[in-house]
Amino acid sequence: MPGPPFTTPNALTASAHFDHIDSPLETQADSTSWIPLSMGLMSPLGMLSRFHACNLFKKVGLPLLSLILLAHVSTNLLFFLIIDPSEVTANYLLGVGRADCTGPVAEVPLMGYANPEQVGSGLLMRLYSRAFIVADLDDSRRVVFVSADIGMVSQRLRLEVLKKLKSKYGELYRQDNVILSGTHTHSGPGGYFQYTLFWITSKGLIRPSLNAIVNGIVKSIDIAHQNMKRGRLFINRGTVENSQINRSPFSYLENPASERSRYSSNTDKEMVMLKMVDENGQELGLISWFAVHPVSMNNTNHLVNSDNVGYASYLFEQEKNKGMLPGEGSFVAAFASSNLGDVSPNTKGPFCINTGESCNNPHSTCPVGGAKMCMAMGPGNDMFDSTRIIGQNIYLKARDLYEKAYQEVTGPLSSAHQWVNMSDVSVELNATHTVNTCKPALGHSFAAGTIDGVGAFNFTQGSVEGNPFWDEIRDQLLGEPSNETKACHKPKPILFSTGEMTRPHPWHPDIVDVQIAAIGSLAIIAVPGEFTTMSGRRLREAVKREFDSHGTPRMDVVIAGLCNVYTHYITTYEEYQVQRYEAASTIYGPHTLSAYIQLYRGLARAIATNTVQDLPRGPEPPVFNIGNMTLLPPLTADRMPVNKTFGDVLQEVRQQYRAREVAEVTFVGANPRNSAENATEHNFLTVERYTSTSDSWHVVWNDASWDTRATPEVSTWNTNTKGIFCQTIRFQVTPLFE
Repeated sequence: MPGPPFTTPNALTASAHFDHIDSPLETQADSTSWIPLSMGLMSPLGMLSRFHACNLFKKVGLPLLSLILLAHVSTNLLFFLIIDPSEVTANYLLGVGRADCTGPVAEVPLMGYANPEQVGSGLLMRLYSRAFIVADLDDSRRVVFVSADIGMVSQRLRLEVLKKLKSKYGELYRQDNVILSGTHTHSGPGGYFQYTLFWITSKGLIRPSLNAIVNGIVKSIDIAHQNMKRGRLFINRGTVENSQINRSPFSYLENPASERSRYSSNTDKEMVMLKMVDENGQELGLISWFAVHPVSMNNTNHLVNSDNVGYASYLFEQEKNKGMLPGEGSFVAAFASSNLGDVSPNTKGPFCINTGESCNNPHSTCPVGGAKMCMAMGPGNDMFDSTRIIGQNIYLKARDLYEKAYQEVTGPLSSAHQWVNMSDVSVELNATHTVNTCKPALGHSFAAGTIDGVGAFNFTQGSVEGNPFWDEIRDQLLGEPSNETKACHKPKPILFSTGEMTRPHPWHPDIVDVQIAAIGSLAIIAVPGEFTTMSGRRLREAVKREFDSHGTPRMDVVIAGLCNVYTHYITTYEEYQVQRYEAASTIYGPHTLSAYIQLYRGLARAIATNTVQDLPRGPEPPVFNIGNMTLLPPLTADRMPVNKTFGDVLQEVRQQYRAREVAEVTFVGANPRNSAENATEHNFLTVERYTSTSDSWHVVWNDASWDTRATPEVSTWNTNTKGIFCQTIRFQVTPLFE
């Protein structure tokens, strides 16, 4: 039975079983639809054969080509099987969306390093919120995952987003099925918290900053909501090399040797990647989870940007959205945070910046200059180069995993959420021992900072005893911690007893979100802080065991970091004992991890047994009446130099440049805090190229572009005492302009 010619596809993988029958060669793509093969082959026995195609081909995620060719070779028989991709059914409704959430890029403190001197003075890359919606085909259940280019999600931010979603969509998007995660860039505007501690370095609650993030997140969800399509999900995992180190290896070594021996590294090198396509094979987007701190840009940086993971998103979206400017195009690539608590991208490790010798010691101190001289360095020549290198490493692994993502995610959707008073959780360690979490408190080593960004004064990591000088100042200004709190947090010497500090508002949250979203065989654990490597491993394993023991085996479990409310760090009990920065910042005491494991196991059990509706809702978090309480300098009217107007060029570009030279232009600008661009998402700048053949200009770069500039500043603003702002644009001339 001869047939038409066939075309070999780009990739093919499949399983099938067959039986010999005396009939034309056919294939069964599903239980009801039979599709003739394009060619029949006679076996040595003179019998034609028929393939019964297994459903396995749906699970390996073959590219949806116009024709899919499967080949089977045996010692005496060659079969060719062609499957019509229209027979491949979608499993979910999918929607993706991206929206700007940059906010004010000048005069606002950057969030992450807690350095009051690190104030924004320009823009390197725009910040985006990336939203992903997954719904059952009958639209009975939905899950929303948002990854935003911000330091972390604050409680105030989440509550305002949920309020806006409710006003638009009613009960469709709720606290139980919406996960908000921050990438943890340390170079985004701060000022979006309602708890007092975060006001100190952010200079209060800054409404323009909060509004930009809230509006950006809601808009990204709106876009995803409006573009729901029938589609499919695929998952893949792989190892990312040369992109991270453990910045507290001496803490990690406190974990039991038997536990450490199960792992090849003191960091989680595995990336988990979720690929989204519509039912026709059109690429929609991806979410990647990988544990690394976005601190390639150090605490001397003053340009707003999304750091290494943002650069990875930039590269992937530019590749998929061909011909589009950054921030444009339908394909959305999110590189989300995970258990990054003790993970640094500064792969050269810590060195004394004054002597060059290593300071990789338990206290991260230098013989001359102490802890302030101990800093970790990235792989590049400077922080911009390091950001590019780490971001590219992450992007390349994600691209490889994306192209080879054959394991399909199928199954029902579910989500579970509770509000919990983390200041008072009773934890059952075993049948005979019960312990409690503590009121929030920060230890002395919190003020020491890390090798990625050192603190101030003479604080050092690994402090298990207080300093009488600082303790006395604290007692006089803020009050002495209670004996109960001191005992609960041992061996942490308390610097700030934030759980007992309530003026003008509480300094730290008591009410915390815990949440798991299950998308078929994928469980996303939304954690409210920074879990260390081993803490994350223990949590993932505990949740996976809970699913296994209740009839839901083989779940892929990932941790999404910095979700819903920020509660600093979560170390293991053993790591807590040596009180490096991460342990000093574990605010609910030594049993914090055990409490979270207990809580998340309860959520997993409820999902596995379909009893989510029976979970207690928990105490709702407070919303403080703050208004616009800020210590930012007051806004004044923008002024122009004499005989100049806005937009006048003060320093013009040259007529010609060599490739890779830096072009620079300065013109009369305005304070970007006054600018409508903060609200309208218009660009602060564009770079255009003149085409002589068409006698026209077209935009080649905007203010979200990175490109290959050696000096990757896009915009900086400076002011003199007369309130006159001058804007300087720098970009590296690439071969595009030759």
